[in-house]
Amino acid sequence: MEALRVIVTVLYVLICIALTIVVIMQEGKSAGLGAISGAAETYWGKNKGRSIEGKLEFATKILAVLFIVISLVLNMKW
Repeated sequence: MEALRVIVTVLYVLICIALTIVVIMQEGKSAGLGAISGAAETYWGKNKGRSIEGKLEFATKILAVLFIVISLVLNMKW
């Protein structure tokens, strides 16, 4: 059982590092003056899910869920 705990802890650390890197790679959400003129509805605004930024947001969501789940697992009594 102790070996499983070590494996989960190592996985937890790797997810923490990956989550930090993915969050740092994302662009800021401040739209500036583009939000006033409605520039968010351009081609890139509509197809954001297919862009690199959309993939980074999706990866952040997945890693955040894994982070929470593994945090709960590590806090359970074994």
